[in-house]
Amino acid sequence: MKRYSIVRIGDDYVVQADEQSVLKVASRRRAAQLVTDAAELLNAQLQPAADPEPSDGEPVAPVDVPAPH
Repeated sequence: MKRYSIVRIGDDYVVQADEQSVLKVASRRRAAQLVTDAAELLNAQLQPAADPEPSDGEPVAPVDVPAPH
């Protein structure tokens, strides 16, 4: 998983993943909440489903999701 930071630029807060700006919001609290929500969603993708849906026989390509730090 990339490293996230929140920096203030003018009146806005910018969420950066590594060195790339990915999101601009008006509130630092909102920026922090969005980063937390995104991390939770990524972690949920890593958890196996308790009762997986039956497959229609089509193979599904694996998804490479980096582990959280």
